[in-house]
Amino acid sequence: MDEEFTPLDCLSSTGSQKICLVILNQPLEEHFFHVLWSKAVIRACADGGANHLYRLVDGQQERFLPDYISGDFDSITPDVKAFYSEKSCRLIETADQDLTDFTKCLAIMVEEIKKRQVQVDTIVILGGLAGRFDQIMATVETLFHAQKMTELPVVVIQGSSLALLLKEGRQYRLSVNTGLEGSWCSLVPVGGPCVTTTSGLKWNLDNTVLEFGKLVSTSNTYEDRGDEQGRKPVTITTDRPLLWSMGIKKL
Repeated sequence: MDEEFTPLDCLSSTGSQKICLVILNQPLEEHFFHVLWSKAVIRACADGGANHLYRLVDGQQERFLPDYISGDFDSITPDVKAFYSEKSCRLIETADQDLTDFTKCLAIMVEEIKKRQVQVDTIVILGGLAGRFDQIMATVETLFHAQKMTELPVVVIQGSSLALLLKEGRQYRLSVNTGLEGSWCSLVPVGGPCVTTTSGLKWNLDNTVLEFGKLVSTSNTYEDRGDEQGRKPVTITTDRPLLWSMGIKKL
């Protein structure tokens, strides 16, 4: 099955993707936030993500009300929780400690999309790629859960990075010509060995096994066409879930 996707369409002013937005409990980039918020058809915060939203839009909180806030509520502050409760935002307590607040918030988002019957192309996660290493790994682990929840692509954005877990058995054609792409990209076999073939990269793979302890395609970049046509699409085929990450230019 072929899948065409533009990872950074969601940040492009001319992008056409319809998105849903999940805000995690990490500092927010203001420009990313405003672009994504304006495009989102459903907006949510995972627990302490509500604190960051509240602070970022200081003085304008009533203009930026999420559709729901979910979690075990051990991170959201009492005053922020009270504010959103008073504004009739849904507060959904999810006490299961076997799953992260991100995973539980994402599961609710998938159900919301179905219930509302809205057209959505991408679920965008703001946060999750900075700070504590164990929490970054928990973000990646949630992307594996996501593949069991939905066919929609789930992209994680923070700082200068975007991450997307590619599904097994698919051939992807990624457009990397929005003008927002940085110079680097990578393919990391986080869940186990992956037999991978690519085109459009400087260092392509030809039915190559990516595996920790053997070969991992980090610090890769895009094929230089040497003309004004822009970058070629990147094609990737993998037999197992494979983590694609890429740089984002400073805006």
